Amino acid sequence: MANETMNLNTPILTLDSDTVLETAQSKADLIWHDIQNAYRTRKILTGILGGIEKTEAGSLIAIIYYKDYRAVIPISEMMINLIQDETHDYGDLSLRQNKVLNNMLGCEIDFVIKGLDTKSRSIVASRKDAMLKKRQIFYFDQDSSGQNKIHEDRIVQARVIAVAEKVVRAEIFGVETSILARDLSFDWLGDARERFQVGEHILVRILAIPGDSPETLSIHADVKSVEGNTSKENLKSCRVQGKYAGTVEDIHKGTVFRPVRIGRQRHCSQLLRQPQPLVFKKKDKVYT
Repeated sequence: MANETMNLNTPILTLDSDTVLETAQSKADLIWHDIQNAYRTRKILTGILGGIEKTEAGSLIAIIYYKDYRAVIPISEMMINLIQDETHDYGDLSLRQNKVLNNMLGCEIDFVIKGLDTKSRSIVASRKDAMLKKRQIFYFDQDSSGQNKIHEDRIVQARVIAVAEKVVRAEIFGVETSILARDLSFDWLGDARERFQVGEHILVRILAIPGDSPETLSIHADVKSVEGNTSKENLKSCRVQGKYAGTVEDIHKGTVFRPVRIGRQRHCSQLLRQPQPLVFKKKDKVYT
């Protein structure tokens, strides 16, 4: 027992006498100390949505990984507000919530710690509290110039939290919004999943901020106005009656959308009328 005590209290002898090495346990203790401080001060922490589980009672919970620890957030604290009434009857609510969380796996999540168990080092947290707090700070509190930190026409960084074929779901400082394909690019975007991934950060322009309180706040934003419309300028690289190769990006109501590329550069989107019977499909290489 004396030897065990000595080993715990004696620092590791390193080749470089000025170097201090930390053991895995000492690192974990330091992180836990930071977590306790965050709990006392209600500091907003950021982790990764890494799992979805059900409790023995059947309740859905989100698993957030923060450094070497995992936090549990009940579905009621995840700020997933799905409408459930006669006009929005899309099936069982818990299944819809599960589907939303599945699409968000791997994204960054802000949370505020609601409770700790020091013995088991378990954490219960709330995303809702963190989002409402960030909304107050960035959309309602004013800076030294008397202006809100986020306002219309400002370009800000956003987190991609879910991606579907024609829409990207983004979280912008505590507010979630859906950005449709037509607002993602001036070019025709066949599949948003080819350009955007869950977990990445993107730049968006704030178009409108309806709502007069953190609870009722919503937001409209786009990506394309930040990137700019380069299609007209790029079109100058193409020549009348020229022939260029491209891959079918999308087919919509009989119209084929195909980006024209010269070398590695994408120059414009070409619209072709789909012949009958149908001969083109997505990803086909076309020469016109």
